[in-house]
Amino acid sequence: MGQSARPDKSPVLRGTVTILLLIAIGGALCVPVYARYLPKLGAFPFFYWFQLIWVPVVAALCALCYLLTRTSSPRRARAGNGHGGQR
Repeated sequence: MGQSARPDKSPVLRGTVTILLLIAIGGALCVPVYARYLPKLGAFPFFYWFQLIWVPVVAALCALCYLLTRTSSPRRARAGNGHGGQR
């Protein structure tokens, strides 16, 4: 099963990640923004080069969201792995 979000994450962080992911998804779903032929870039109409540029932008946004959600709190980092060297 997938991991649920840890309860120690702040609401601001969760809101930031949500907004970044909504931008990534909404940019591809908002077709009227890029459903046009002009301006052309070389032989490519706007639709194609917008999509080609959007792919690395979405990848960067997803990577940023991953890094934001996977950082550990300073309190957990100091606690170590929780085994305390004992079995």
